[in-house]
Amino acid sequence: MLKNKIKAFASLALASSLIVGCSSGSSTETKSTPDGSYKIATVRWSDWGDDFTKGFVEETEKEAGIKVDWDIYLNSDWGDKKSILLSGGEWPDAFFGSLALSDSDIAKNPGVFIPLEDMIEEHMPNLVNAFADDPTLRAMVTSPDGHIYSLPKKLPLRPLAGNALFINQEWLDNLNLSMPETYEEFYDVLKAFKEQDANGNGDPNDEIPYQGSPINFILPFGLPLGAYSTTMTVKNGEPVFMPATDEYREGIEWMHKAYAEGLIDQELFTQDESMAEAKRKNPDQALVGVSHGWTPDAVFGPNSDQYTPLSALEGPDGERYVMTDAPTYERREFLITTKAKNPEKLLQWIDQFYTEDASIQTFYGSFDVGVEKNDDGTYTVLDAPEGESADIFAWVHSFRDFGPKYIGEGFNDKVKLPTTGGDGLKLELDKEINQYVKEQFPNVVYSEEEMNRLSALTTDIDSYIGSMQSKWVVDGGAKEEWNTYMDQLEKMGFEEFMDIQKQAFERYQNSLK
Repeated sequence: MLKNKIKAFASLALASSLIVGCSSGSSTETKSTPDGSYKIATVRWSDWGDDFTKGFVEETEKEAGIKVDWDIYLNSDWGDKKSILLSGGEWPDAFFGSLALSDSDIAKNPGVFIPLEDMIEEHMPNLVNAFADDPTLRAMVTSPDGHIYSLPKKLPLRPLAGNALFINQEWLDNLNLSMPETYEEFYDVLKAFKEQDANGNGDPNDEIPYQGSPINFILPFGLPLGAYSTTMTVKNGEPVFMPATDEYREGIEWMHKAYAEGLIDQELFTQDESMAEAKRKNPDQALVGVSHGWTPDAVFGPNSDQYTPLSALEGPDGERYVMTDAPTYERREFLITTKAKNPEKLLQWIDQFYTEDASIQTFYGSFDVGVEKNDDGTYTVLDAPEGESADIFAWVHSFRDFGPKYIGEGFNDKVKLPTTGGDGLKLELDKEINQYVKEQFPNVVYSEEEMNRLSALTTDIDSYIGSMQSKWVVDGGAKEEWNTYMDQLEKMGFEEFMDIQKQAFERYQNSLK
């Protein structure tokens, strides 16, 4: 989607939920509000105006008899703003959208967020029905203390596989190469890209065969990354920390071989994202053979028509792997603070968001703006205006990825999407690879004590695995230094880290029963 959902492999499940943020599009001071009016903070990726609060959203406010005073922050400024807001106690009545607060923020501010489970039963029939229909929703928002402090979402029209790898089909055709099907064939193709002037411009040294994160490159070695963790996965029903597995070591060794031969961007660990993006979207000539992302247009810009999905590569174990599941579920989509008067009014308002009509409108835009509802109960997502990105248009006119939503079984079949870009194209691409999706580590809930210990443990563990990963890819030595590496992880508290992950995983599994 608009943002690349896969972070650097060295970041941890806990760290991936922490927000580095930014600024506001409206007032950022929290002041007292009159009865029936509620101050609600939400965070946006970019300054797309406030049209997303119009139409359907305003209608729900009228229906509930409330008025929302939106504090709109930009993610680029939110980190500093959030620190000031939380430390000063200037809380809004509620937070809207999981981009606003992390699990750690909530755990570090006990007593600020009110438990909602009793009021949910009394005032939120739509959500109660969703809980009954899909137990995962209740499981992921139920804290270890038994309370529910935040409300969930389940997004519509999401693929089973997340970010995918795309390969330059023109380069394959120029060199008369077939689509690689195994990790070994993939290596051979990258080598040909490097050595045979794949883009045909007469310069044999300007091609970058692979540019992207290490986890995408070593995926065939059996590391099924999911949406909710960049280091934890599940194998044979048990939690596994990927950077401590033999598969990881073997994959990093293979990646070093490719890096040493110039098949991987030599600035992989030293450039920022803007530099990497400039290479992928070079307007004069395609420079990159393979990279990853949501759709080709989002990754390669003016060169997107040259790219096609890379086959799910068969790894050494004979299995094929893809990035598992985009983040369909999430908690922390709505939290009410102790500042709010009559919080039940807020829940009555938000319950309107847990219907099919609501979920499609808060994902693409209000009826007759982003979506058309047909007489037979189906929906048609409208084309973006000419020259505009479908993804950006949806963000301008809706909450998009954030906020309470719920769609049940079969809902996606009711929706017709344009397939030239955006979600429609992504879902078409997903049909080719979703058969290879593997189980992922779920969106578990940690207790306050567990969160505090993870924060302490992962400071060192995260830094260490990141530094060793870049060292091994660039200089090699993973096999020779592996035992020392594992010993160091143990000294840093790896056993305690895994105990916490296993306990949280077990609680989650039990809550589904």
